[in-house]
Amino acid sequence: MFRVQLALNVDDLGEAIAFYSKLFDTEPAKVKPGYANFAIAEPPLKLVLFENPGHGGTLNHLGVEVSSADDVHAEIGRLGAHGIFTDEEMNTTCCFAAQDKVWVTAPGGERWEVYTVLADSDTFGAAGGDAEEACCQA
Repeated sequence: MFRVQLALNVDDLGEAIAFYSKLFDTEPAKVKPGYANFAIAEPPLKLVLFENPGHGGTLNHLGVEVSSADDVHAEIGRLGAHGIFTDEEMNTTCCFAAQDKVWVTAPGGERWEVYTVLADSDTFGAAGGDAEEACCQA
């Protein structure tokens, strides 16, 4: 399974959850303080919401969720073979999940992550904290 991830900044998390629940006819897969994500089956999409007052309606980052750590490592090799610089983060905690991931930056500055979720976490990032101390905030 590969699916595109779209991470958005929102002004009001509750309002955004209500809207996207109706838009995609599904409830969030995870809700934490200042954070929510949806695992949408149709269209295949991981929608991530970061409560970031004053920045609502803006892109936070983009990503591709893959099935396994092996897929992440395969993408690192593939991207490197194409001359794309990768910033690897293995066994890190981000967005209330333990993850293996790699970051790349597009020519326009957009940040993309290729990642897999290894396990759920009670903390937002490696040092704990919340979305204000974001591990993957752009």
